[in-house]
Amino acid sequence: MFVLGIDPGLSRCGYGVVEQVRATGPVASRTEAVALGVIRTPPDQPVPERLASHQREIQALIAEFEPSVVAVERVFFQSNARTAIGVAQVAGLAMAAAAAVGVEVVEYTPTQIKRAVAGWGGADKDQMQRMVQELLRLREPPRPADAADAAAVALCHLAQAPLHELAARGGPRVPQATPR
Repeated sequence: MFVLGIDPGLSRCGYGVVEQVRATGPVASRTEAVALGVIRTPPDQPVPERLASHQREIQALIAEFEPSVVAVERVFFQSNARTAIGVAQVAGLAMAAAAAVGVEVVEYTPTQIKRAVAGWGGADKDQMQRMVQELLRLREPPRPADAADAAAVALCHLAQAPLHELAARGGPRVPQATPR
């Protein structure tokens, strides 16, 4: 399963393509980083051109890696409204690009991502980078932080995927007692 994680941002949009290889038999499944990076746009460029650039790049990532799921960090809160609008616009582009080609889209809050990857919702950037490094067995923490954040979004989805599958099947099957 390939998951494309997106850490949206107008100047810097992180992406992380993570593959979960399910093993059969006694060998455990493993998770690998396939691609990590950042899509950058110049701050002095008009916003419509920056958004068009993000759209092309995200569509190219989806076409190249054919992810099963695109996981996007949900815009939760920003103290700067202008920044929040740009983040939301890029998140919307990523979701629309995936939906347009029939790829499942999921969103996770920063707290959900931190809990799934680091074990608690108050993890800082450095802790998250180290956990992404550890979980993906990388030689060093992924840089820049936007790429690590995007990989964390993808890892969060992989941690949550069994719950999504269970919900899609209608929840857990509870055996019913039979009357005697």
